[in-house]
Amino acid sequence: MSELDEIRKRKLAMLQKQYQQQASNEAQDELQLAQQLEMLENVVKQVLTKEAWSRYTNIKAADPERAVQILAILGQLIQSGRVKQIDDERFKLLLAKLTPQKRETKIRRV
Repeated sequence: MSELDEIRKRKLAMLQKQYQQQASNEAQDELQLAQQLEMLENVVKQVLTKEAWSRYTNIKAADPERAVQILAILGQLIQSGRVKQIDDERFKLLLAKLTPQKRETKIRRV
C-alpha cells in the first residue's frame, strides 16, 4: 500500500504544480491584455472630444465587451490615419453603425 500511496502523492504534486503554472500563465495573460487596453484607451482619448470620451466611459461601465469592440475599431481608424478628431456626433454615428438593427416582431390576433 505504501508504494500506491507514494504514486498518488507524486501524481497529486504533479497536478498541483501544473495547476499553479496554468493559473500563473492566465494571470499574466490577463495583466498583459489589461495593459494593452489601457494603452489603446490613452491613444483613443487623445482623439475623442470630452463629450465623446464621456459617452465612451458610460458605454464601458454598462457593457465592457462592447467598449473593447469600439476601442478596437477606433484604434484601427487612428492607425490608418483616417481620423484626426472625433466629436460626440461622429461618435454617435459610429455607434449607430456598430449597433445591429433590431427587428420588430408584431403579433396579430386572428
